[in-house]
Amino acid sequence: MKTTRKSVRHYSLIAGLIVASAFVFQTNAWSWGGAESAVVIPAPVRDEVPGTAHSETALFSGGCFWGIQGVFQHVKGVTNAVSGYAGGDAKTASYEQVSGGDTGHAETVQVTYDPTQVTYGELLHIFFSVGHNPTELNRQGPDTGTQYRSAVFPLNSEQAEVAKAYIAQLNGSHSYDKPVVTKVESNGHFYPAEAYHQNFLNDNPDYPYIVINDLPKIKDLQQYFPKNYSSQAVLVKNK
Repeated sequence: MKTTRKSVRHYSLIAGLIVASAFVFQTNAWSWGGAESAVVIPAPVRDEVPGTAHSETALFSGGCFWGIQGVFQHVKGVTNAVSGYAGGDAKTASYEQVSGGDTGHAETVQVTYDPTQVTYGELLHIFFSVGHNPTELNRQGPDTGTQYRSAVFPLNSEQAEVAKAYIAQLNGSHSYDKPVVTKVESNGHFYPAEAYHQNFLNDNPDYPYIVINDLPKIKDLQQYFPKNYSSQAVLVKNK
């Protein structure tokens, strides 16, 4: 079973496209899946050097992009968070193809942020603590496949150094019961996902997958990162 989220491959409230048979797979996921538990971990010792820029971009992959997008949309200093794909070619950057697990893509969220309000290191701290479980290889919760791998795609040398240093720090401090398997990948070409994937958590708070797997992440963000939490989500416009 490559993924249990294919129930929403064509799910779109706008288009009204739903694959009815795939709900069987989603139901199976609900029976054994669930939110990844948040882990209290130390903040990164190394972080980006403060500058004068007010807008930077980062790419994070940690399972289903609905939850990762939803988390970062509630982080103060984040000005935009877009679900999409990274790690593969432009010609295969579609949900239909990525869901096959053989395109090289990972479901990814492009985060635009103001580094004077929230740093890259703080974003990593949130990503590794409440965003996903970085010790799971090629899966998150009920979803399996390389498209759900834990990865970061640094967009400059400083981000790469901070990310690598933080992974080494977490492994060295044994913050988790198992080693961090997060990959630091270089192919940081980002391709936005289809419109119906954008703001999915915000627009569908009663959708069972969201209720079980993703809403707990928002609560964890509020609990463990109160200074970074914003009750008002920053949504993708004109999706």
